Amino acid sequence: MNLKPFLYIILTSVLLLACNSSESEFTRSIEDFNFDWKFHLGDVKNGQSITLTDTNWEEIRLPHDWSVTQEFSQEETAGATGFLPGGIGWYRKTFTVPSSTKDKLTWIEFDGVYSNSEVWINGHYLGKHPYGYTPFTYELTKYLNYDQPNQIAVKVDRSAYIDSRWYPGSGIYRNVKLVTKSKVHIPQWGVFVSTPKVSEKKATVAITSTIANQSSEKQKAIVRTVIYNQDIKITSIQNKIDIEPNASVPQLQEITIQNPNIWDIETPNMYRLVSEIIVNDVVVDRSETPFGIRSIAFDKDKGFFLNGKNTLIKGVCLHHDGGLVGSAVPKGVWKRRLKALKEAGCNAIRTAHNPPSEEFLDLCDQMGFLVQDEAFDEWNNPKDKRHNYNQKEASPLTKGYTEHFTEWSARDIKSMVLRDRNHPSIIMWSIGNEIEWTYPRYMSATGYWGKNRVGDVSYYWDEPPLSIDQIKENFNTEGQGKFNLANTAKQLSKWVKEEDTTRFVTANITIPSVSNFSGYADALDIVGLSYRQSVYDYVHRNYPEKTFLGTENWAKYHEWKQVLDKEFIAGMFLWTGINYMGESRAWPIRGSSSGLLDFAGFKKPAFHMFKTLWSDEPHIYITTQLIDQSPYVWDASKQQLVEKESNWAAHQKWGWHNVNEHWNYKKEQEIAVEVYTNQPQVTLFLDGKSLGTQKLEDQNDHILKWLVPYSDGKLTAKALGGSVESSIQTAAKFEQVAIHTDKQYLSTDGYDVAHVTIQLEDINGNPIHNNDREVVFHIEGDTRVLGVDNGGREVIEKYQTNHVRTLKGKALLILQSNTRASTTKIKATCDSIESNTIEIEVKRSQ
Repeated sequence: MNLKPFLYIILTSVLLLACNSSESEFTRSIEDFNFDWKFHLGDVKNGQSITLTDTNWEEIRLPHDWSVTQEFSQEETAGATGFLPGGIGWYRKTFTVPSSTKDKLTWIEFDGVYSNSEVWINGHYLGKHPYGYTPFTYELTKYLNYDQPNQIAVKVDRSAYIDSRWYPGSGIYRNVKLVTKSKVHIPQWGVFVSTPKVSEKKATVAITSTIANQSSEKQKAIVRTVIYNQDIKITSIQNKIDIEPNASVPQLQEITIQNPNIWDIETPNMYRLVSEIIVNDVVVDRSETPFGIRSIAFDKDKGFFLNGKNTLIKGVCLHHDGGLVGSAVPKGVWKRRLKALKEAGCNAIRTAHNPPSEEFLDLCDQMGFLVQDEAFDEWNNPKDKRHNYNQKEASPLTKGYTEHFTEWSARDIKSMVLRDRNHPSIIMWSIGNEIEWTYPRYMSATGYWGKNRVGDVSYYWDEPPLSIDQIKENFNTEGQGKFNLANTAKQLSKWVKEEDTTRFVTANITIPSVSNFSGYADALDIVGLSYRQSVYDYVHRNYPEKTFLGTENWAKYHEWKQVLDKEFIAGMFLWTGINYMGESRAWPIRGSSSGLLDFAGFKKPAFHMFKTLWSDEPHIYITTQLIDQSPYVWDASKQQLVEKESNWAAHQKWGWHNVNEHWNYKKEQEIAVEVYTNQPQVTLFLDGKSLGTQKLEDQNDHILKWLVPYSDGKLTAKALGGSVESSIQTAAKFEQVAIHTDKQYLSTDGYDVAHVTIQLEDINGNPIHNNDREVVFHIEGDTRVLGVDNGGREVIEKYQTNHVRTLKGKALLILQSNTRASTTKIKATCDSIESNTIEIEVKRSQ
């Protein structure tokens, strides 16, 4: 039996306020609708029928991604989506509603279903929703049985399993809620909070509330708004309104807060706005809206300003999968990953290339991340999911959102903005990603490609080889095709601004030498540039009235140096913050390894490089490599390491070069030692003997380098005149398995997760990073095993198991709580060696 409380929020009989109104017995309920579902993989004839027998269906809880629970395979899958299958799946849930709510309204809210969902209630068809990333709602009221069983059925069709360029997952992979309200109520997303004037002394909070009257009579109501800081009431305001039957009206209110607690990336202070609707002295509806007080601005010459302070955007792009959990990512998994990115100095996230979950944005608010919320990867014309470019292989299996864009794009982009516009973390709306290369004329006009190509010019490293007039002539003499990109962009931007004008509209553009004059960039407030550092000066020189930002960039020092050197570039978003599944072209590579964190959320060498660039915390990190496998050789004087290829570092793109994180080689092998640091000078020692001091200012790639003949011992890099240092030690043979958990206690809410990590060690506790083995986790207790992983890209073993081969001596197990109080014991064994046993207590929250 599920012992989780039936309602996770009941906004009734709470927050009694000093006024002349009384509480209704019932104002609003929001039921957690994630538990007690049944699932069947495969199509079912009349799967929506109330007489269908589903006793043999799998019992599941949401969020649920069926693809990630399957075997990796080359059959009926594709590298584009991570070699995991799609298909068709059915979900059913039986529930009851009390007759006391007969005069209320009830609807179901889905935060995301991937994809092509259709929903029925008690056999009645409610509708379809093609896009897998936007929320949607259906009213159930007129089809409900009261005090009797009701049945919701959902069909999810991802039979076009190559519908994406990355891993999307399959199923009801985000939260579902059942909402019951009075007929006089605030609709979904009906409260919009903004802060048009902000200073340290006072802030203006503007509230727009929509009040709906779905009763048959005219209603006189009071709209009361109360603002809380934590649980302390700050201020309130109320207004009287008249609402005609079956109508809705907006209500504008403005409140001034003295000495506000400002939301920013260092201190993400949040307020809580409580909205109440009062009819005949009775509170008939109440909603809560978290919000933050902050100001944002862009200057075309000076960059981005948060609360009046010039702030560099230190951003990463993130896809929506969480590694072994697929697209059904528990909040705790995101929290661990975002915490690591924050440690690196990251302060911004681009949700590439789709709206994220509501929970994800809640975390960004709470943790102090700036967010670029992105809508689409495709518009009118499709992308080739197999080849990651223009559509070359038209196939029913590669049908994606383009099939629905014309009919659904207005609803989907507005849903994104309406749901997300109260999040202080969001500073930009992105209407699209790398759209130009799906439209004629844009690529061929530039001189980089096709019939107009000029010599050996490089798209990534050279300014456009043709004049603007020549590019315009090429562009205007070629047919545009069925659709006009600029017109589509203007329409999308218009729809965004119909719902929110307090943020900036952007897009990630790839061909600014065309888009800046074609009308595309004119639809944007901020022109986002995708891997275009070579044209930063060009676009600023030729289009000085426009504001530019790096919206997709390599995780390299040379990219960040461009931001530091060019004040008009407000910052950048690395591709990517975390490795993600999909966008692979070869078996058995499951995804892209371009992240600062790997698939398991472990830190990679690139993480440490960017921590030295983005964080003020003193930091040193050592990596090593055989000189023959490194990018370096001795210079002619044999005094320092230099690049084998001239200007090699300045032309590196995706991924990090091959380095090790251990000190285990053969005696006298020549080892290139790299040190990543933000300290001005560092001395390298081997067993206490100095190997020389290097200055960061002398390096053009921000990497200190030594050539060291190998011998066993301890390699230490120490800041000159400082206390910060880092060491790696020669590891002896494998003797121990160290086991750790990031949580000793889990809540019985059925969502909470613990990350259990193991590290192979020698007898002295030195980590072993060069000798990998199979590890088995032994779990006793009432917790759910979400799966195991080692973070490597060539991992094609099923996730949902208790054994895994380590990578660099490490592995990860994720456990999730169930709804009963219990104790879980975990240990790991490798060969005949056994770790300590750790305990995780699952208990009710206080």
